[in-house]
Amino acid sequence: MKAFTFPIGLCAALCSGLLLSSCQSSDATPTPLSSLNSQTSPKVMTPDWGIAATLTAMGYPPVAMGDKPVYREWVGKPLIPDTTLDVGTRYQPNPEMFSQLDLDLVIDNAFYAHLRPMYGDLPIHSIELTSPNKIAKWEDFIEPTLELGRSINKPQAAKDYLDTSKKQIIQAGQTFHARYPHIKKLAVVQFADTNNLRMFSYNSLFQPALETMGLQLVALAEGNEWGFTPIMLGDLAQLDDDTCLVVVEPLSDLLKLELEDSLVWQRLGYSFDQEHPSNKKGRCVTLLPATWNNSGVASMNVLADRLMNVTFVGNTDL
Repeated sequence: MKAFTFPIGLCAALCSGLLLSSCQSSDATPTPLSSLNSQTSPKVMTPDWGIAATLTAMGYPPVAMGDKPVYREWVGKPLIPDTTLDVGTRYQPNPEMFSQLDLDLVIDNAFYAHLRPMYGDLPIHSIELTSPNKIAKWEDFIEPTLELGRSINKPQAAKDYLDTSKKQIIQAGQTFHARYPHIKKLAVVQFADTNNLRMFSYNSLFQPALETMGLQLVALAEGNEWGFTPIMLGDLAQLDDDTCLVVVEPLSDLLKLELEDSLVWQRLGYSFDQEHPSNKKGRCVTLLPATWNNSGVASMNVLADRLMNVTFVGNTDL
């Protein structure tokens, strides 16, 4: 099987695992938070997109974060306010910029443990917004989200965010079923090129999000530590006819054209061309706007909202 190779900068944005937060582990013990005022929300810096997204969604965006401009492209929602400063790349923030920040707390995860010497005496709270299970479920993300709320002295904000999020995802599922009453099963992939894909598996955030929406995720194998398994284009032939294919963008115009010309893609029966005369009889497929798979409940919210609004082409009367 051809290995996936991405430029280093793009890999940092794509490792979704698309899923970077669990790529490393550390024995470092975070500094206690007892020095923080329990009545105020601390000024937080985080190198991690998932933590930044969740804090922002809870109403308490970080003072600074890593790769803010790239966040807009790969994560998008929730929108990070202009007041949040960009300290450079997530994996290697700019030390000079960091030294000029007025901070109370750094919140990170194990992937960023190598940065901790740069923080000096600042308290550090490490939180993993991932599931440790082979089959992820909504409950896996409750405690990490509550812990994040406690870390900024806003436990009720975290509880409210969880309650609101679950209701929104359930509602998104109801809207989806009203639009596509016959679609029950979805397989989620992302293309590296015309022959190499990653398929998101049951330990990814797609599993609890789809389950909460009343849908079933279909995967061909267990996911790696980042929640996906590499597959070849022809492996999609293993999907049942009643499984719709969700292709996560980005998918360049050139790659779309190459796929449409691919004999394998044609034999599989997929087409993104809504005007194609035989498309009504083709396999059910849709393009999903780029959705970061590493932000806990924040990612699930975005996924549900985007999936609720996409248009499937091909045979949706499964």
